[in-house]
Amino acid sequence: MKRIVVLLSGNGSNLQAIIDSINNGNINGRIVGVISNNIEAFGLKRAQKENINTITINHLDYENRQAFDDALLKKLAILAPDLIVLAGFMRILTSKITDYFNGKIINIHPSLLPLYPGLHTHQKVIDNNDEKHGISIHYVSSELDAGPLIAQGNFNVGEIKDKELLEEKIHKIEHLMLPLVIQYICIGTIYLDVKSNNVVFKNLDVINGSIQKNYEI
Repeated sequence: MKRIVVLLSGNGSNLQAIIDSINNGNINGRIVGVISNNIEAFGLKRAQKENINTITINHLDYENRQAFDDALLKKLAILAPDLIVLAGFMRILTSKITDYFNGKIINIHPSLLPLYPGLHTHQKVIDNNDEKHGISIHYVSSELDAGPLIAQGNFNVGEIKDKELLEEKIHKIEHLMLPLVIQYICIGTIYLDVKSNNVVFKNLDVINGSIQKNYEI
């Protein structure tokens, strides 16, 4: 059974989706720790309700990003995760962590990468009159919202001009796709070949090197 650590900064709805999938027997893993840089993150309460070990490392207590990552790396090394899931973690990791855990960190991002890395993705979709919007799950590198793509889920935007409604639809797709990808990783159906930096998919349908799903949300 794989050891999973979840990093988050806010509400933790993706954490809850992972917890529910584990409790339902749909993920062959267990969460050994939840770490947040935000002591007020509601995701910590979700974890505590399930008796999951929680750790807070407030980035404001550190001089710079490197010092914060040094503290984070020490905690992660103790937890010895097989998989680290960035689920709404609002910090960019330095290469010190991404290199140490190369092939063991995934991130979920609310856009169809390479479109719109960073923040305010829903507003950018509206401003650019995009036909589709969606989420991307990828292995993590030290570059913002980069790293080899694993999966994307998309939906037709239609006439939607409300970013809150787009966000609601995005969350629904996240809660479906993230647990599925985590399970594939836990059972070895998906993994990163660190030598070639390519994602390997065993007996899965892929399009242009990643899983692609369209949702009627």
